[in-house]
Amino acid sequence: MTVRPSTDNPVGQLRMVIEERAGRAIARQQYFQGALRVLRPHYLDDTGQVSYTIVNPGGGYLGGDVYALDIEVGGGSSATMTSQSATKVYKTPDEPAYQHSTFRLGPDAVLEYVPDQLIAYRDAHYIQDTVVEMDPSASFLSTEIVTPGWAPDGTLFKYDQLQLRQEVRMHGRPVIVDNLIVRPDDESAPVRSMLFMDGRTHLGSLLAVDARIDAELVAELREKIADALEHIGTMTPANKPESSKPEALFGITLVDGPGLAVRVLGTKTEQIAAALYAVVNDLRARWRDQGPIHLRKY
Repeated sequence: MTVRPSTDNPVGQLRMVIEERAGRAIARQQYFQGALRVLRPHYLDDTGQVSYTIVNPGGGYLGGDVYALDIEVGGGSSATMTSQSATKVYKTPDEPAYQHSTFRLGPDAVLEYVPDQLIAYRDAHYIQDTVVEMDPSASFLSTEIVTPGWAPDGTLFKYDQLQLRQEVRMHGRPVIVDNLIVRPDDESAPVRSMLFMDGRTHLGSLLAVDARIDAELVAELREKIADALEHIGTMTPANKPESSKPEALFGITLVDGPGLAVRVLGTKTEQIAAALYAVVNDLRARWRDQGPIHLRKY
């Protein structure tokens, strides 16, 4: 088991408390220091949902770097959090780069955490722990896109290890644990094997937790994802033999919580994003009558 670094002295720290006032979500408290910043808020529609962009002025994560995020969304408030650009993890020869995020959601609160892609470069080891403390009436959604970074010899998967772990708690009790680990050099499951990524290079993950999620919704979203991938030409055309390998594969699963989890394998960031955003946009329209998410970035 990998020992987690201490978050007592992070190189980047962000704390925010978001609450609703006069029909709009605002930051009642906001603190950041070191290698993390947050840009001014945007309101992308007339629902009062606030959108914040997290910035890392340092440009990337290095060995031994520790980042800490603590975001609280008060009762009845709605927020979207994203990143300004891709999270880049560079060589970590001695210690992994580490990010610990805590999200707290009050009654009927909404949080969508949709950062840009995570790029791991040669000899990178990255650990990301996310803990979600939420009221059963709240709604939480997070996405992650993982892409391999460039290596001098032109090959992919030169990073050492990625671990993305999410734990969702209600009333202090864990209800969902999603633990994703990628070890490219693990001889028991190399990334090029049929049992792992089957030659695909990009990975997408989505977790949604909401009391309205059920098996019928999961079945409908499965069709939405398939349509999105077919629309951008990533599924096997009908005139090709059944044995032809599709460029993108996906799975969606109902989990206790209640919630749902999505995994997507592909060869381009655009493929993964199309599949994940098909789910994000459907849930926004279905539950809150919101349009497709369109994040402003500068």
